Amino acid sequence: MLAEIITIGDEILIGQITDTNSPWIAVELNKIGISVHQITSISDEKNHISVALNEAMKRVDIIIITGGLGPTNDDITKITLTEFFEDELVLNEEVEHQIKKMFQKINYPFTEINRMQAFVPSKCVVLQNDFGTAPGMWFHQNNKVIISLPGVPTEMKGLMEQSVIPKLQSTFELPFIIHKTISTYGMGESMLADLIKDWESQLPPHIKLAYLPNFGKVRLRLSAKGVHLSALENEVKNQVKKLIPIIKDIYIGEETENIEADLAQYFIKNKLTLSVAESVTGGNLAKMITAIPGSSQYFKGGVVAYSSEAKKQILEVKDEMIEKYTVVSAEVAKKMASGIKKILKSDYAIATTGNAGPTTELNTDKIGQVFIAIATPDNIVVEEFNFGNSREKTIQRASNKAFEMLRKEILKNNENSL
Repeated sequence: MLAEIITIGDEILIGQITDTNSPWIAVELNKIGISVHQITSISDEKNHISVALNEAMKRVDIIIITGGLGPTNDDITKITLTEFFEDELVLNEEVEHQIKKMFQKINYPFTEINRMQAFVPSKCVVLQNDFGTAPGMWFHQNNKVIISLPGVPTEMKGLMEQSVIPKLQSTFELPFIIHKTISTYGMGESMLADLIKDWESQLPPHIKLAYLPNFGKVRLRLSAKGVHLSALENEVKNQVKKLIPIIKDIYIGEETENIEADLAQYFIKNKLTLSVAESVTGGNLAKMITAIPGSSQYFKGGVVAYSSEAKKQILEVKDEMIEKYTVVSAEVAKKMASGIKKILKSDYAIATTGNAGPTTELNTDKIGQVFIAIATPDNIVVEEFNFGNSREKTIQRASNKAFEMLRKEILKNNENSL
């Protein structure tokens, strides 16, 4: 069963708002065994909407439209759908009563323009909107289902959960779709694909593999579709069991989105603490750490020592060291790590120094050059990297690499701890 999502609104096309409706709808449809074949964004224009509908009906079984159902003249979805299905608008008294009741509750005057929202195409099944004034509409024609929903996220979600999902489940015999995600780190997509090519080649047709790379991390998503849930779950479980020994050196865990979440569990479980001294990453390490619930149990804090003066004043990096090695150096990174570890009395510490570009503070700096130091209870290790000339990528890659290095140091002496 295939679906297409069509979002209507110039505000999306000009970048004024971000379409959050489509990803949410796609997830909910997937949960009930409906695969989203395409997501389309179009302008508030009659012909554009009609063409999009005609094209979508050739591709998929279910079309969900969001947007363009407001009370103003630029909201033309309802009018366009009425013409598309060669229909006429009729007053739905139940919708009118619902709108009046809603307005009375908030002591708001009910006007003729609000009453117009109670007019709907006669051929549609009305989906009562308990969260706003524009009702949802369900059309069933030529074995195709077209559903029109308001673009306001709270209204759309309410209608999906209360009406659309249950109605889709009762209308169609739907398969099960399950996903299992395996997280890896430290190996690029192409190298990982080569590593697991034999395993991937023997996957059955109904189990698909997707590579989801992101700055030094790759997630492997297995998607299986079928009519027997328990059989599907066992099949995927067995495939994962075969995969893990092949990727054991870069394996983080199942369903784990990031290394820092994995590390958080380790620090909390073992009652250890962590601190950070950041320069090139500019606070991104601390942001990623504190985004995880419970981080206050192990994260002592950190400092963004962005300038040379801050490094000297806060972390006791000496003038002579900077003069001899430059601020972007292994020696400065090590001193930053030991300095923050001492100041905050943490068990572990991370330090980053480098240049994300597009310019350099010193002529000796290379754009993309980064030094990362990890201070453990026993020693300090430092590595040099070059992440290229993209500022955003350098910062994110350096952050990911720092957590990867921290995990590596923990595993050296505690092989089964993560």
